[in-house]
Amino acid sequence: ISDDKKQMVANVEKQLEEARELLEQMELEVREIPPQSRGMYSSRMRSYKQEMGKLEADFKRSRIAYSDEVRNELLGDDGNSSENQRAHLLDNTERLERSSRRLEAGYQIAVETEQIGQEMLENLSHDREKIQRARERLRETDANLGKSSRILTGMLRRRIQQRIKLAWLKQFLLMAVHTAFLWEV
Repeated sequence: ISDDKKQMVANVEKQLEEARELLEQMELEVREIPPQSRGMYSSRMRSYKQEMGKLEADFKRSRIAYSDEVRNELLGDDGNSSENQRAHLLDNTERLERSSRRLEAGYQIAVETEQIGQEMLENLSHDREKIQRARERLRETDANLGKSSRILTGMLRRRIQQRIKLAWLKQFLLMAVHTAFLWEV
């Protein structure tokens, strides 16, 4: 087995492992998203997982076919012509490269989705801070309205007391005038 092919296989295995880890992290992030926004991201996660499963299956088939060819080559199995073996090996190498490219594209999508999730979390955090500040201002306004209401109630009470005193004073003066008038007559 050539070192280039071994390195390519190791690279694909490493990328598959990184993609699996990213999918797990993304799945955890999706669970933290509010339920009303979660549906879209859950469906994306399902499609990413399906794509990941296909990539892993393709890679596994390629490795099995490749290892069968290597074994046959090492054992000197001449059941197939050298030309057929070469074509089959090229086909497997091409399949492996195609899987590697698809895996790279899936990895890129996973990274982009993670960035979008991070941006959403930051936006939600900012929105939460705004809501908390607005709630605090509302509490302050409510307290000020309560004070204003107590002041207005006190002013109204004093105004009513003054009217009662004024009405009582008018009655007293009318009685005094009436009594004085009766004394003169």
